[in-house]
Amino acid sequence: MDCDIVTATVADLHQVLDDHPRYWGDRDLRALHQPVIVREFGSTCLVARAADGIRGYLFGFVTPDGTGYVHLIATRDDARGSGLGRRLYEAFTARARQQGAVRLKAITSVTNHGSVAFHRGLGFAARTVEDYDGPGRPRVVFTRTLEP
Repeated sequence: MDCDIVTATVADLHQVLDDHPRYWGDRDLRALHQPVIVREFGSTCLVARAADGIRGYLFGFVTPDGTGYVHLIATRDDARGSGLGRRLYEAFTARARQQGAVRLKAITSVTNHGSVAFHRGLGFAARTVEDYDGPGRPRVVFTRTLEP
């Protein structure tokens, strides 16, 4: 899997949106792909770019309390199982540390078993928080402390 993990641009975001089903299947998560995230938190928004396009991406940022929050991570359908998601997390973690992150956090729906397994495999603790995303909308919250 020959690709470079680089800082995302708004043009990359548009390419991801054009190919949305290749990353998310039938789930329509386009509303979560906000240009402001790439524009304002660009140093922690990453794409895995190859000759055939963007194989994966991670959009995140570091909060004032030192949390490296991963807003979105996805790999293209033909890149799954290649370790690319792990590589994206490693690159994000390095950049988040440079900005003072001492922990990582991400969330997913309680029915996204693939995401739960992936994050647990990366060493995240997972807990379900009722009403996290509003009344009757629980989410699985992932956290992991970064070792010094």
